Amino acid sequence: MDKKRAAAERAVEFVEDGMIVGLGTGSTANLAIQAIGRRVGEGLKITGVATSRASEELARSLGIMIVDVNDVPGVDLTIDGADEVDLSLNLIKGMGGALLREKVVAYASQEEVIAVDDSKLVDILGTKSPLPVEVARFGHLKTKAAMESLGCVANIKGGAQPFETDNGNFVYECHFEKIEDPELLEAELHLIPGVVESGLFIDLATKVVVGTEHGTEIRRRA
Repeated sequence: MDKKRAAAERAVEFVEDGMIVGLGTGSTANLAIQAIGRRVGEGLKITGVATSRASEELARSLGIMIVDVNDVPGVDLTIDGADEVDLSLNLIKGMGGALLREKVVAYASQEEVIAVDDSKLVDILGTKSPLPVEVARFGHLKTKAAMESLGCVANIKGGAQPFETDNGNFVYECHFEKIEDPELLEAELHLIPGVVESGLFIDLATKVVVGTEHGTEIRRRA
């Protein structure tokens, strides 16, 4: 079994009957959704909250009941992937373009379980992956210039045919040499008019399931 699939399936072991479960977006999240779908077929009863249209469609095709996040008091547990995980379990997420919805659901969750293979582990965020930032379409070139003033090179996702999020916004991939102070950077980004949300997920992951050559290991936030 490959490391990504092993991590996703181990993360799904935390799902219990009767839970409201957040369903992430991306290749690893898809593996987790498929694993949950198999358990639903075996009798598991859960309610899903999807973080993208794509995840919702996949979940429904597998017989998972989906509700809007506004229609539940909270989310018991969310399973998602990540693009980078640092030593404090802070994350870069959202290269698939669902970062706003992913963060809304993560913030509403009692537990945020992240499944990754060990290639996603870093000492300092920003060293392997660019930081995705969702921005409003209006004035997005001004927003790009303001983000670049923070020390990055910002490229619009999709290039000449920009990728559009489920919310109708654009995503910029911001390439930093490294992000030594993610809390400060997140605050600075949110001061820029036009920035909707950043892919910095700080103090949100409660567990990270890591797939390695020797199986899986679980890291817990202190």
